[in-house]
Amino acid sequence: MGNRFICMTKKDTKDNGSKSKRMGRSQRKMLTEEEFLHRQALSMAIHQHQLSQRFDGSMSRRIGSTSSRRGTLSDLSNSKQLPEFLENIKTKKFVLVHGEGFGAWCWYKTIALLEESGLLPTALDLTGSGIDLADTNSVTTLVEYSKPLIDYLLNLPEDEKVILVGHSSGGACISYALEHFSQKISKAVFLCATMVSDGQRPFDVFAEELGSAELFMQESKFLIYGNGKDKAPTGFMFEKQQMHGLYFNQSPAKDVALAMVSMRPIPLGPMMEKLSLTPENYGTGRRFFIQTLDDHALSPDVQEKLVRENPPEGVFKMKGSDHCPFFSKPQLLHKILLEIAQIM
Repeated sequence: MGNRFICMTKKDTKDNGSKSKRMGRSQRKMLTEEEFLHRQALSMAIHQHQLSQRFDGSMSRRIGSTSSRRGTLSDLSNSKQLPEFLENIKTKKFVLVHGEGFGAWCWYKTIALLEESGLLPTALDLTGSGIDLADTNSVTTLVEYSKPLIDYLLNLPEDEKVILVGHSSGGACISYALEHFSQKISKAVFLCATMVSDGQRPFDVFAEELGSAELFMQESKFLIYGNGKDKAPTGFMFEKQQMHGLYFNQSPAKDVALAMVSMRPIPLGPMMEKLSLTPENYGTGRRFFIQTLDDHALSPDVQEKLVRENPPEGVFKMKGSDHCPFFSKPQLLHKILLEIAQIM
């Protein structure tokens, strides 16, 4: 960035007319450069995290998890054990799907840890999220919102399967994927997520914390009217102080700072859409739920209710985690994901 700025400054001193030329560059080129810079920043963040893990290799051994299934992970700090460990994992591709307001950037710690374990993670930006160029206000359906995930699964070779991990409202996206692409999904992991039942809306899961959908639509000061005040609201965005209390009550300050400058408005349409889920498709998928026990956005009681009403194959509990375990408990989240991957 520094060299690029210096180059532009020198050009200004030679030719004042160059300023207008730069301003006349196409918007597409500017957005492409911005996307490159964002991806470069994410790459640097992952690299820094990998370096820090080398100096804190004992952390994963100190953190324990509570699981509804028996069995523990072997210590993977010894690289000689990795080949044997990987032989026990049939599906090595992980697809990480973020929740409302977030983007692929939120998974940077999880990406680094999975790669260090020899696995193949992919984090997606849903439509209008992260660095996806779509206007959030134009995203009105769950299909539109989930299009990057749908496209990924459509392009997946027929002989390959993936493990889907959906965070928060991203649970609705992976539920949709289970319904329509069940043959391409080995397991679906709901991370403090909207594991809805047939005919339920993602928003309904948050109703106890945010109030009923009808009340929210009438009174919320966080609503965004992208098409004008005389039209229906198109999205919503919490204030920073409220986001901090809801999502990041246990997360490190540097990750909260990253989130505050990276989160985008939440499209309202996908949150209010009822899902159609069938026993033949969604019902045959292998689902796992990870509960976060210090969660203020989706309380442990609500998560327990989701598990009771729509029982998954396995349930894992994370102590000391807020609604963003990829920030607050990345090592423990990684350990649980590896355990789920090894379940035959």
